Amino acid sequence: MSHDSIYHVDTQRLEAFSDGAFAIAITLLILEVGVPHVSAESDLAQALWQEWPSFLGFGLSFIVIGVMWMNHHSLFKDIERQDHWLLVINLLLLLCISFVPFPTAVLGDHMRAGEEHRRVAMLLYGGTFTVIAILFNALWLYASRGRRLIDDHVSAARVRSRTLRFLPGPVLYGVGLPLAFVTPWLSLGLYVLLAVVYLLPLNE
Repeated sequence: MSHDSIYHVDTQRLEAFSDGAFAIAITLLILEVGVPHVSAESDLAQALWQEWPSFLGFGLSFIVIGVMWMNHHSLFKDIERQDHWLLVINLLLLLCISFVPFPTAVLGDHMRAGEEHRRVAMLLYGGTFTVIAILFNALWLYASRGRRLIDDHVSAARVRSRTLRFLPGPVLYGVGLPLAFVTPWLSLGLYVLLAVVYLLPLNE
């Protein structure tokens, strides 16, 4: 296959595969929320309340993965072609997204533990999203550099707007890592804030 023909392969199968990976990852999150087993004499409401870290982790990760899916879907409105390296970057991105249920489960299990356990759990959680943010930028920057894989009808202003929106992501998620050494709750608060911010629509 020639170099030119590679650049004119459409992205439909890539998008379908990616949608499946996002759907599986977001579904697996709920499997990490344990059902409390209590005796007839125990307080089920209290037992459920004690599971709040798992509910919080589930909700936060669900929103973050959902936002990533929304942004991924939006990107491929502008990316109309694919090549080998775009597939590789996208595969690495999906690898990390598929990993998210694990740090979410660790976070839920250890947020009520000692400070050191909370810190390690938050570093794993924040580190995962930092790597994902880096790969998200790599995917967009690779596709948009020189407009190599971008639809010809997409304006330069739209490309620039997307770039400026995504570039701060790795830094913002990365800031949560040193914050965890101050207190893991600061990191958690930052990630909740970022989830809300990235739910806002992109001005295009």
